[in-house]
Amino acid sequence: MLGTLTRAIRNVSRRKMRTLLVVIALGFSMAIMISIPAGIMANQESTQTLTENYNNALTSMQEEINKTATLIECRTSSGQGMPSGTPPGDFQGMPPYGSEQGPVFVNETVVDEIRSIEGVKDVVEFLEESSQETTSETISTPRGEFTMSRPIYTITGVPLNSSFINSYSILPTAITTGRNLNEADSRVVLMSSNLTSYLGKRVGDEVEIYGEPFTVVGIYEETSQGRFVTRTVYMNITDAQMITGNIGNVSRLDVYAQSASDVDGIADVIEAAYTDLYVTTYKDRLANLERMQEMYTETLNNAQSTIAQTQTTATQVIIIAIAATSLIVLFVMLYTVRERTKEIGTLKAIGFSNWNVMSQFMLEGILISLIAGAVGIVIGSVAAPFLTSLLLPHVNIFGTSGTMRSFPGAINPGATASQVATVTLEPQWMLLAFGVAVLLGALGSLYPAWRASRTSPMEALKYE
Repeated sequence: MLGTLTRAIRNVSRRKMRTLLVVIALGFSMAIMISIPAGIMANQESTQTLTENYNNALTSMQEEINKTATLIECRTSSGQGMPSGTPPGDFQGMPPYGSEQGPVFVNETVVDEIRSIEGVKDVVEFLEESSQETTSETISTPRGEFTMSRPIYTITGVPLNSSFINSYSILPTAITTGRNLNEADSRVVLMSSNLTSYLGKRVGDEVEIYGEPFTVVGIYEETSQGRFVTRTVYMNITDAQMITGNIGNVSRLDVYAQSASDVDGIADVIEAAYTDLYVTTYKDRLANLERMQEMYTETLNNAQSTIAQTQTTATQVIIIAIAATSLIVLFVMLYTVRERTKEIGTLKAIGFSNWNVMSQFMLEGILISLIAGAVGIVIGSVAAPFLTSLLLPHVNIFGTSGTMRSFPGAINPGATASQVATVTLEPQWMLLAFGVAVLLGALGSLYPAWRASRTSPMEALKYE
């Protein structure tokens, strides 16, 4: 009697363990089934969003470039702010960099000289100088990782002349708090929002720039969203020259031609006469845009190819998961039928029909599968991002850097690829998981249940 009770307890314990095994196996299969499609959809939506953003940015860049047909940008080579070891091909169309002598300036007497060139309408001078404090950042590109030492902020000194302010785009316009700089302003600054956040400053606060006190009169929103988003502070060019020790010097000139037809001739004269200046015209900016479009097309094609590979892999993973789960259910239910042979004989001996026995085992399999489906949804809700990243190829758009490469002298596109696709489980996938769980439980239990229903009562009662 005691031995029979012990065996019964062991049988119950084994049944619980087998049931738990089926629930776990089915649960993970259901989690995979609902997570992978959600991950694929998230990647597709992310790609589509980035594509739309980038197309909009390219259109905006084209419009801005068209507005600058008469602008000739003249910059001195600074050699600052570039990632150490960056291949020159990564930044085509920009001034020489990597020099050890630091920033290069030209005397502002060249302003009047350039203004006297035939066809020149006006010349606006700027002084751009980096802060003495720097931070180190590591970025990833398709060519590898590079360490970049960048200044905390960049000073941009502008001539606060009403005619320049009203006629040309020399100051930011996206003012979020306070006001813009006005004519003859001194000892006041306009700061980018990322810099005020970094320094913890607000409008009206005093801030030290190069050890000199300035008052923050306005904050503007930095519209550039590229890899190198600069923290910038605008001030009167006279103040900038004084605090940086560059009195009489400038680092950038915006030369405006009388007409677009005069641009090439003026640019040739400037390049020949002033070798310290790097000249960029409308054609150069347009060429940079075309290179960006070509690179964008190539990287987008790579991303789409990866997504197609992801879908193929996803299909294979789901098929394997379903097949493995079905086999687990089948073998566990077969073992259960075998273990409960004597019980089946007893049921049939007291009048249970073949259909009654078969439906009982089928119902058990379906109930277990329903529990497993609920478990799978819980697992998928928590672990969907992990499961998709583990089982699917990583879709990385526009390279591993997280942003499209930008070209100095061109407008920053603002389209980033650092947006992480958010995996969201849709209700239809959860309902599908329940349906598949029930189907797998029913199919996996079908043959064992049929086999149990065909068991002879006499043979079952003799089974040990």
